[in-house]
Amino acid sequence: MTEQQNGSAKVQIKVPAEVAKIMSKWGGHSVRLAAARGALPMSGPNLVMVLFIFYHGENAELKKEALGTLKMLPTNILLAALNSSELHSSIIDLIVRLRYRDLVVMEVALRHRMIGLRTLMFVAEKGSGEVLDILSHNDQVLNKVQALRAAIINNPNADKVMKLRLGWVEPQPESGPEDEPKPVEEVEAVAETEAFNEEELGDFEEETLSKYQQILEMPVAEKIKMALTGDKEWRTLLIREANKMVSTAVLKNPRISEGEVLSVAKSRSSSDELIRIVLLNREWVKKYEIKKALVVHPRTPLQKSMRFMTFLTEKDVRELAKSRNVSQAIVNNARRMLMSKKR
Repeated sequence: MTEQQNGSAKVQIKVPAEVAKIMSKWGGHSVRLAAARGALPMSGPNLVMVLFIFYHGENAELKKEALGTLKMLPTNILLAALNSSELHSSIIDLIVRLRYRDLVVMEVALRHRMIGLRTLMFVAEKGSGEVLDILSHNDQVLNKVQALRAAIINNPNADKVMKLRLGWVEPQPESGPEDEPKPVEEVEAVAETEAFNEEELGDFEEETLSKYQQILEMPVAEKIKMALTGDKEWRTLLIREANKMVSTAVLKNPRISEGEVLSVAKSRSSSDELIRIVLLNREWVKKYEIKKALVVHPRTPLQKSMRFMTFLTEKDVRELAKSRNVSQAIVNNARRMLMSKKR
C-alpha cells in the first residue's frame, strides 16, 4: 500500500510486488528514472501505476519524465491499464486529463466502473463532439448528476441534437413591439387561426411541437414506425436512441442516404448492432469512405477491418501506421502492408 498526494487529498493505492520493488531503493535513482521513461519491461497496468506515483511524487525529475511518458504512451498500454476493473479512480482521472482527445482511450475510460464525478465533469466541459456523444448516452450517470447535463449543453462542441436530447430548450426569437402594425395578410391569417375549432387547434399545436419533444412522449412502436418512414430530421434523432430496435430501424429506412450511413460508421458511439447492419449491406461497404471508417471503428470485427485495409490508398495506410486512435493490431498490419510494398 502506498500513499500519494493528489491535489489536497492523499490517495492510498495498493501496489503489486513489481511496482513496490521499483518504489523501493532497489537499483537506485537510475532504475526509477528508467521506469519513469517507460524503459523498464513491465505490464501495462503496472507501468501506468508507476508513472502515476512518480507524477504525484516529490522528485521533480521523475515527475517530469513520468508526465512526458504518459502523454506519449501507446494506446494499447493505456487500454491494458483501463481494462483492470479495480483501477483507482485517481489514475483514471490522470489518464483522462492527459489523453481526453484520444477517442479510443476515452471510450474505454468513460465506461469504467471506477471513474469519478470530477473526471466526468472535466470531460463534459472539455470533451470533443464524439467524446461528448459517449457521455451523453450514459443515462445512469446523467440522471444522478444534473450538473453533467448542464456542462455538456454549455460545451461549444455539443451539437444541437445532443443538447435537445439532454433537455435543452432552444431560445425563441424575441417578438416585435405589440403596437407594431401588422400586414393585412398576417391579420387575415390570425383571423383564420382564431376561427379553428378546439379539435383543429389541438392538431395545429401538435404539429408545431418539436420532433424531439414528440419523441419523449412516443411509445417504442411509434418510434420504430418513424425510424422506418421518417425524414432526415427524424432519422438523426432516432439513430441515437438507446433502444436497439429503434436505432437499427433507422438503417432500414429506404430514404436513408449514404452520408447518414457514413456518419454511423464514423461515430464511435455507434452500437455493435448498427455496425453489424452496415457491414451486412454490400452496397454501403462498396463505398471507399465507409470502408475507411469501418477499418478504424472499435466495434468492427478485426478480421473485417484487416480485409477492408487492403482497399485503402497508401496514404491512408500510412496514416493508420502512425495512428494512436486504432488498436495496435491495425497499426501493425498497416506497417506490414507498407513494408511489403517496399520489397
